[in-house]
Amino acid sequence: MKGLGTDEDAILQLLIARSNAQHAFFTLFFLFISLGGKFESLIVALMTPPIMYDVTCLRDAIKGAGTDEKGLIEILASRLPNEVNEIKSLYKREHNDDLEEDVTGDTGGHFGRMLVVLLQASRQQGIQEDLIQSDAQALLAAGEQKYGTDEGQFITILGNRSNAHLRRVFEEYRKLSGYEIEESIQRETSGTLQEVLLAVVKCARSVPGYFAESLYNSMKGAGTDDQNLIRIMVSRSEVDMMDIRTEFRKRFATSLHKTIQVYSCSRN
Repeated sequence: MKGLGTDEDAILQLLIARSNAQHAFFTLFFLFISLGGKFESLIVALMTPPIMYDVTCLRDAIKGAGTDEKGLIEILASRLPNEVNEIKSLYKREHNDDLEEDVTGDTGGHFGRMLVVLLQASRQQGIQEDLIQSDAQALLAAGEQKYGTDEGQFITILGNRSNAHLRRVFEEYRKLSGYEIEESIQRETSGTLQEVLLAVVKCARSVPGYFAESLYNSMKGAGTDDQNLIRIMVSRSEVDMMDIRTEFRKRFATSLHKTIQVYSCSRN
């Protein structure tokens, strides 16, 4: 950091070799550096405690210009109930605002309602054997068997059941309807509601699989999403990145490492 310019490689090597908890030691020094651009966003993200980083991302998603629906969906659909409760408490302490009220004020309709259900973090624990059949039948009646769609039924079931329970429901749903639940959601819903429902389903099936797909979508084609790429890589780096890498290779027949290298070269 001394002298003209900044040795970005040295900074990266220092930070990525240490846990987030260890980064607090270096925070004071980095306050005096002006890095700029996406590199600065990455370094700041790496040095932010995980729950605080989620709070910051959510705050930016709803308080900036427009609304970052993708960020809201990714965080709220993938975090465990206890993590959601920690996020809400820290958000209140940091901003003196209620996260649920802020999300409600910045979103609307069935999409906003689903986000609120996820924020309430009231998912049932374990598998409710007596509800598997009725939940599958209710989803079928709310979509494929109904003229129009009962979005509320999808929101209630997908937003309030555990991942383990939902996986059993999806199996029963396929037996009853002949469709995967993702197919029905794509036919019966649209827009941001469809996106959040699909995210919940994908996370119920496999959180690492969901993030592997999100990373791939962030880097493929024109209009790449640097913000989403940074958010996922940083937030999952000490959680399940090895599992994400395994899922990425399984789904896309290439390594995440190689894909990021190709992506980086195409951006330079």
